[in-house]
Amino acid sequence: MTLPYRGMTRCGSTHPMFLAKLMLLGSGELGREFAIAAKRLGCMVVACDRYPGAPAMQVADASEVFSMLDGAALRAAVEKHRPDFLVPEIEAIDTAALAQLEGEGWHVVPSAKAAQLTMNRDGIRRFAAEELGLTTSRYRFAESEDEALAAVDHVGLPCVIKPVMSSSGKGQSTATTTNEVRSAFRNAIEKMRGDRPRVIVEEYIRFDSEITLLTVAAADGVHFCPPIGHRQEAGDYRESWQPAALSPGVLEAAQRQAATIVSALGGRGLFGVEFFVAGDRAIFSELSPRPHDTGMVTLISQSPNEFELHLRAILGLPVAPILAAGPSASAVILADRASTRFRFEGVTDALALSQEATPVDLRLFGKPETLPGRRMGVALARAASTEDAVALAKRAAAAVRIDYEEE
Repeated sequence: MTLPYRGMTRCGSTHPMFLAKLMLLGSGELGREFAIAAKRLGCMVVACDRYPGAPAMQVADASEVFSMLDGAALRAAVEKHRPDFLVPEIEAIDTAALAQLEGEGWHVVPSAKAAQLTMNRDGIRRFAAEELGLTTSRYRFAESEDEALAAVDHVGLPCVIKPVMSSSGKGQSTATTTNEVRSAFRNAIEKMRGDRPRVIVEEYIRFDSEITLLTVAAADGVHFCPPIGHRQEAGDYRESWQPAALSPGVLEAAQRQAATIVSALGGRGLFGVEFFVAGDRAIFSELSPRPHDTGMVTLISQSPNEFELHLRAILGLPVAPILAAGPSASAVILADRASTRFRFEGVTDALALSQEATPVDLRLFGKPETLPGRRMGVALARAASTEDAVALAKRAAAAVRIDYEEE
């Protein structure tokens, strides 16, 4: 079916000349790539974030600066721009305000329920384990050092302690002794987001690998991308590769669990569903109801990429077939200090690594400020094997240097 370009479309837009009007809640690097995909399909994008000049704002039609945790400011932006879809890009959003807006008829992607449950690890973990019966690690929640120590009696040592609300691994650490449990609890509280001083204490899984299964809830059912493997350091990803090598049984178990939770959350869009792989088990870890950072690899590994899939699912457009380009990888480019005066060097050297059979590409995010450990870009590569692709992506990432000017 051909969509008309003016007036009402299948996705319900009433904005002339635009297929749909989308409001991004959070405008980082993932939002930037989503906005680019949206502009290519003739959508209007309003990018919102807590600071001006955020990556997605640089390619959007309009922008608003406010804290996503400020429900009144969120409502004011929605009523001002009247978008067809509210598209969360981050976890730290006033989800009660989102739920109220959804109840009034505004379309939250994929749903306000998904945003509420995934904003905090206690919500999504209890939903997955206790309501849906997915395979998870043992866990308990704690709001004090003493409660964290009591939780260890259930989960054992070593254990992993994380804030219930954080992103990119902030505040996550592994404890092997009772003294480390106390310090891990304090670390989690210091680095949490929001105002909930609560942590999850969970069993340490001696896993073989970690994967992200990008799962698309679309008008014609649930679709899966090839699994993505990734390596974490300090709770944040450093490299990702696709496809991850899984046995048919493990892949089937992961797909079954992903389809179960995505369907239960409701709505349309792409979900990043994370699993630990231990032997013949796929153990549910976390879920993001939006494109996933490890899925940056799809910018070179498959078509449509994860951002295009998210957009198509939201708009009710066809998402299949998903075509794999071959073994691919991404590697992050990190800053090591705080600065607002910097430039990238070595881009020529990185791109010079590209060959016909082993292409290399870069994404530099346009963040206006560096911070220690902040992700400023990724290198992308394709090769004959995922191992070779990872090595090539790491070489390209290492070639890009951040040159800081004195301030």
